[in-house]
Amino acid sequence: MLDKTFDPTAAEPRLYAKWEDSGLFAPKTDGAAEAYSIVIPPPNVTGSLHIGHALNNTLQDILARYHRMRGKAVLWLPGTDHAGIATQMVVERQLAAAGNISRRDMGRDAFVAKVWEWKAESGGTIVQQLRRLGASCDWSRERFTLDEGLNAAVRKVFVQLHKEGLIYRDKRLVNWDPHFQTAISDLEVEQKEMDGSYWHFAYPLADGVTYEHPVAWDGDGQPTEYETRDYIVVATTRPETMLGDTGVAVHPDDPRYQGLVGKFVTLPIVGRRIPIVADEYADPTKGSGAVKITPAHDFNDFQVGKRAGLAALNIMDGFGRITAADTPDVPADYAGMDRFAARKAIVARAEAEGWLKDIEKTRHVIPHGDRSGVVIEPWLTDQWYVDAHTLAQPAIKAVEQGDTVFEPKSYEKIYFEWLRNIEPWCISRQLWWGHRIPAWYGPDGTIFVEESEDEARAAAHRHYGADTALTQDEDVLDTWFSSALWPFSTMGWPEKTDDLKRFYPTSDLVTAADIIFFWVARMMMMGLHFMDEVPFKRVIINGLVRDEKGQKMSKSKGNVIDPLTIIDELGADPLRFTMAILSGTRDIKLSRQRIEGYRNFGTKLWNAARFAQMNEARRVEGFDPASVDQTINRWIRGELTKAERAVSAAIEGGRFDDAASALYRFVWNIFCDWYLELAKPVFMGADETAKAETRAMTAWTLDQTLKLMHPIMPFITEELWDQLAGEGATRTEANLIGAAWPELPDGFIDGAAEAEIGWLVDLVTEIRQLKAEMNVPQGARPGLSFIAPDAVTASRIARHHDLILTLGRVSEAAMVEAAAPGAVTFVSGGATAALSLAGIIDVTAERARLTKEIAVFDSDIGHFGKKLGNPNFVSRAAPEVVDEQRQKLAEAETGKAKLQAALTRLDAVG
Repeated sequence: MLDKTFDPTAAEPRLYAKWEDSGLFAPKTDGAAEAYSIVIPPPNVTGSLHIGHALNNTLQDILARYHRMRGKAVLWLPGTDHAGIATQMVVERQLAAAGNISRRDMGRDAFVAKVWEWKAESGGTIVQQLRRLGASCDWSRERFTLDEGLNAAVRKVFVQLHKEGLIYRDKRLVNWDPHFQTAISDLEVEQKEMDGSYWHFAYPLADGVTYEHPVAWDGDGQPTEYETRDYIVVATTRPETMLGDTGVAVHPDDPRYQGLVGKFVTLPIVGRRIPIVADEYADPTKGSGAVKITPAHDFNDFQVGKRAGLAALNIMDGFGRITAADTPDVPADYAGMDRFAARKAIVARAEAEGWLKDIEKTRHVIPHGDRSGVVIEPWLTDQWYVDAHTLAQPAIKAVEQGDTVFEPKSYEKIYFEWLRNIEPWCISRQLWWGHRIPAWYGPDGTIFVEESEDEARAAAHRHYGADTALTQDEDVLDTWFSSALWPFSTMGWPEKTDDLKRFYPTSDLVTAADIIFFWVARMMMMGLHFMDEVPFKRVIINGLVRDEKGQKMSKSKGNVIDPLTIIDELGADPLRFTMAILSGTRDIKLSRQRIEGYRNFGTKLWNAARFAQMNEARRVEGFDPASVDQTINRWIRGELTKAERAVSAAIEGGRFDDAASALYRFVWNIFCDWYLELAKPVFMGADETAKAETRAMTAWTLDQTLKLMHPIMPFITEELWDQLAGEGATRTEANLIGAAWPELPDGFIDGAAEAEIGWLVDLVTEIRQLKAEMNVPQGARPGLSFIAPDAVTASRIARHHDLILTLGRVSEAAMVEAAAPGAVTFVSGGATAALSLAGIIDVTAERARLTKEIAVFDSDIGHFGKKLGNPNFVSRAAPEVVDEQRQKLAEAETGKAKLQAALTRLDAVG
């Protein structure tokens, strides 16, 4: 006999070990089986399972389990990312905590060896946590972005792209992290809104130039007064960068400054002569309309500088300190000064010398390193770049012509927008942990790019005519570079492997919207370039998990839901089902209460299985559901078929929320609430033929239900499959994970049975709702009468008389010509019925209760309506707050309508 409850703590590790030992995670070797493949977005090797991982990997596992049950050869290929900056940071912190020397004192080789030690000891944490979630990856094929096979792929790609002119070295601006002293990607930059200031500086015009600057205007905005100025005012939030200014930009159509274009200013402190240029980047409506241009320390200024031919002067070193190495005219007083100390010193000097005109307080967004927490510095430095524009063109075309599709399709716009405006991709990082760039330098700076040092030495020998000492580039590649090769490098490329032939291109990619730029687009570029095929046929974008109020989860807010804690306390299945059923929105509002609610769903299924077991519902050898005769059995067969259709179509379409909703409706509302209730009288009755058929049908339906639920709730369904194995005829499939997906014929849907049972269900539902609205005491059994029913209804009443009494909890089900006094009428299934409530409810007290509750709803409707009618509230409040108010208003209106209907019905009682 089944235990009273399912114990996930005991069952989940046992079941997962059984699955893994069965070998069913690996694809079928049957060459005739259709291939289905999906590569996991590799989590950082430093990572721990968070709620985003739980969502993303649940959806992937649903696809893998579903297609496996459909008989396909499924490869879900797992692996982890070496996570250059994150891993290096973890190990450096450990060294510091243990009182060891720094990595620079230790040396590169010793430090990298220490990182590999850490990886061997602690790097598999997230892989084990994915197992706890139930991820059915083929762990025998697990890859790591720094394993030897992927190293070879990365080197080959780099060298080939370099030889094709698609990788090159250039001096450009990058996001520079002064703490880690490395360039970082945009994804590793966290934008923080902070208090700051605009400092308005007066830059003196050179060569004795003056101009008339408007200071007063009429009602039409035309200048009426002017003053003569020998300076131009610029505003900046970063005064320290003025030491690197090489120009001042004004808009070409700004009448105030048109006469100054081509003139010069003398840069304060430095004394550098810099031109005034016309560029549309300058906004006449902001500040003074004149903008200082520092090409080496601002991304927008860099572009203005290129257009205007301005010099780009670095005035900081890698630590964010002022340097005169590239700019000898920077006074020695500032050399070596931290950038923020220099800011204070420059502002103080401007104030003392009189060229500080104003300080304007503001709140603005400042970029920070997401790992270091320090302010990022746009910095001009030599780096390696990919010609992303050239590689992007085939990637754009592939999506345009439907070779790869996005679900939802709206995300294609984000993809196109980025690729059509793509900049060169900086791929070098000043770290030690990662793929070291396969480039070697000769004594005269000549670069030799080859797959190995021996090949580089051979190339150098050909170049110099003799053996020559070479020095390898110190930098490593951006982590996203190796990740861009993931769909084909993990399958053995550049070798022509069986896996590549069978599983590339992959079928689906499930990922988050925030890495469409950094990962999806780059995989498209690399896959098309090296494989001549898209890397995946479909990209399913999952939403962002937020808290129940729609706010982003963060440790500082204390609103983080830890999936591992949830699995410990509630099990993996409730978490997985919640992720699936909420996955249909961009912003998923998650609460622990929702997860607990879906644990109850699993309990409902478990109790249904216990009920079936207690009523001797067992599999019967040779049982054919097509041959059942009982109406309820023909009905549940049709409802199961419709559920299978809905679940299959939803999973195939990547609509996991629809799949979960269809399962919930079938299992809870149809199978448990109605079929098993309708079966009870049969189980307890004397008709042995009907009893035997219904027992067999219950067992068969339960087995098919477990199959349908398995991709979303694998643990509880596998446990029930295992525990019920001895109930009747032996199954052909020992493990549910390897069972065949139900394929039910259209003929299983029986219109007559659906109409018959649908009539009964609707009737009982109407009775229950009416009794609840009228506050009928729980134990009361009012009389039910049908007013002049037609022949079809009369025959149904007769056939289901006992069920109507039992399920509707009424004392009778009579057929009459007119409703009795004190009865409340309602319509169900086209027939008019009446419920006799006279003497059962206190009409006066009930009318007072309803009137009072309606008044409460009226108050709520007025309150929410007033808020939503206020344009300031709607425009200024957070979208999730406005949505919440609208939902509350709708709920109040619905509640009021129901109570008003009940109040109207009271008039019939007396």
